[in-house]
Amino acid sequence: MDSNKDFASAEIIALENAALDRWGQGDPQGYLELDAEEVTYFDPMIESRIDGLEAMRAHLLPITGKFKIERHEMIKPKVQLHGDAAVLTSNLIDYGTQPGGTETVVLRWNSTEVYARIGGAWRIVHSHWSYVKGEATAGSQQ
Repeated sequence: MDSNKDFASAEIIALENAALDRWGQGDPQGYLELDAEEVTYFDPMIESRIDGLEAMRAHLLPITGKFKIERHEMIKPKVQLHGDAAVLTSNLIDYGTQPGGTETVVLRWNSTEVYARIGGAWRIVHSHWSYVKGEATAGSQQ
């Protein structure tokens, strides 16, 4: 990998981690600020694809402040860079804290984010999230 690809990969992973940090605080705005106007989105909690930034806002803004993730761990992030397009894939583990302070795995995710360089900035044009092994409960996942 050359230094330009290394830099772009590190930048994309940093953007994703920053959005995830905000998400963990109940703030979906970090993702909304990264989303392109034409973003498409799949999530295992919804029945069909979401099309466009306005639809994403309508979907995400009502849940602002209604959840908390103590921390996340991005496992083996991989960026495949092709000109002004990049695909970021990773596994993600969300952690929460139970009463008494015990940390626990909340969810395990498969994540695919397709970024495009638009107006000189990386923007998400497609996002796809699924549960690891198709399971939504932490206790049943490995």
